Amino acid sequence: MVACSQPAQPPETSGELRVGTRNSPTTYYIGHNGEPAGFEHDLIQAFSKSQNWSLDWTTKNRPEALFDLLDNQRIHLVAAALPQAVIKDRHLISSPVLFETPVHIVYRTRDRAPRSLADLSGKKLALIIGSGHTPILMRQKRKYPELSWAALENVWPEELLAQLQAGKYDAVVINGMDFDPMRNVYPGIAVAFDIGKPQKIVWALSPHSSQALRNALARFVEQAHKDGTIKRVYERYFGHIRQLDSTDILGILQRRPQRLPDLRRHFQEAQTLTGIDWRLLAAIGYQESQWNPYATSSTGVRGLMMLTGDTADRMGVTNRLDARQSILGGARYLAMMKDAIPARIAEPDRTWLALAAYNQGQGHMEDARRIAQARGGNPDSWADVKGALPYLSRGTYSNVVRYGYARGGEALHFAENIRNYYDILLRLEPEYNPLINLGRSEDGLPVPG
Repeated sequence: MVACSQPAQPPETSGELRVGTRNSPTTYYIGHNGEPAGFEHDLIQAFSKSQNWSLDWTTKNRPEALFDLLDNQRIHLVAAALPQAVIKDRHLISSPVLFETPVHIVYRTRDRAPRSLADLSGKKLALIIGSGHTPILMRQKRKYPELSWAALENVWPEELLAQLQAGKYDAVVINGMDFDPMRNVYPGIAVAFDIGKPQKIVWALSPHSSQALRNALARFVEQAHKDGTIKRVYERYFGHIRQLDSTDILGILQRRPQRLPDLRRHFQEAQTLTGIDWRLLAAIGYQESQWNPYATSSTGVRGLMMLTGDTADRMGVTNRLDARQSILGGARYLAMMKDAIPARIAEPDRTWLALAAYNQGQGHMEDARRIAQARGGNPDSWADVKGALPYLSRGTYSNVVRYGYARGGEALHFAENIRNYYDILLRLEPEYNPLINLGRSEDGLPVPG
């Protein structure tokens, strides 16, 4: 990523698309694998690929700094979770609408929930400058003259929520797309109500932008809505977010310091053997047994990874109640599920499909893929297969399933819960690199020679 110092030539001339963005969970960030990620990042990447253009990213914390770059023609467009109303107010060119997001009033659940803005009159309310929320509150202030708020500059949505949880404010205004990724991080806060109409999120272009760029962008967004590209990218980042309730979130946060330290080395050993992120394996272990090595169900599955007797035998596990054996066996089984999935299916869909297979078996997961195709979906897309899983228990598509009845809704619940737990552990636990950690003791100190 290089800061742009020269006026940007039109991308259709230069072959390079210059994009300004902000670092946030919904827009652009560096993922745990060291690669850039984010909802808008992936869409911009798909757009540039469709035009055979290279990409140059510039990140700024403040929307105003991004708009300055656009005004000075240093970049071609801004992708930063921008409401359409903000773009119109600045007399910029708006892309077609990518999606809509509600505007939430969020509060601490230990406090009494406000039911309307009238309940917030005289209370400490905050929003982020450039979010497009100020005009909404200004209109409401005519009805509630005592309504006031703090407008915060250079603050990211996560910091806004952290200040709310710490008690600095009684409530905050935040977009649903910014709040949803944080639900699992801040279980003590919740949506009280929504205000105004949902905001239309767009990209911003300069009035001096070329007509060729505008036309290409319009065609891309229209096609991305039609072919499901936006739906699939949305699913990747937000499709699982609301699966957990506050009790589930508090449960893993409380048990993590109590139970995970004794198990961490086993999960990391499993990563070394299979190449699967140890935090994903730990998320499976939590979903299965809440990290209890002695867990046993009425159906006969046992141990931390809740393996059946047959699966344990296949994976070489002689004692399902031994934490290390259970974790290594579960990791090998998930790796086997991933290997059985067609090679053309890319990540992260490959992993989510493997989780469903881990729960229901490879045959039932393949049946769900066939149902997805029969319903007009893409059998290689988790976004479409997850919608097909519940039909495994309904018989609606009995003509395309080969393995009969299955509790597909259970597999869906299983996979989505694990995705949420994985998100939590990604934020709280460091990645494990066997090469870096080689020759170090469990406390991280070098082993004496």
